[in-house]
Amino acid sequence: MPIEKQLSVFMENKPGRLSYICSTLAENNINIHAMSVHDTVDHAIVRLIVDSPTKALLILEQEEAYTIVQDVVVIDIDNRPGIISMVAKKLFRADINIEYAYCTATKNQESGCLVIKTKDPEQTLEILEQF
Repeated sequence: MPIEKQLSVFMENKPGRLSYICSTLAENNINIHAMSVHDTVDHAIVRLIVDSPTKALLILEQEEAYTIVQDVVVIDIDNRPGIISMVAKKLFRADINIEYAYCTATKNQESGCLVIKTKDPEQTLEILEQF
C-alpha cells in the first residue's frame, strides 16, 4: 500500500482532449495505471497515476497542459460489499477527511484498487496499514 504521485491535468472539456493527452503519454512509453475524469461546465480534471510521473509531468507541461502533482494513497481492497465503508469509517474515527477517492474492480475480480486523497497521506497510510 504505497503513497503514489498523482497528476491532475486541467483541460478544456471538449472532444479529443482526453485522447490527445493519453496518446501523448503512450507515444512517450508512459503507462497509465489509474485515471479518473471529472467535468465542469467548460473544463475537466483528469487525475492520473502513471509509471513515470516526473517524465509525464515534463511532457504534459511541454504540451502546455496545466498539471499539478499530489500525493495519494493507493490500496488494494477486497471486492466485496462494505469494504469501502470500512476504510471510510477507519479514517473518520481518526478524524481524517477524504477529499476525494476513486476505485475500480470488475464483478469477476476478487480485489480492486482504491485511490484516496487526504491532506496528510502519511498519516492516512499509517492508519490504513492496520486495515
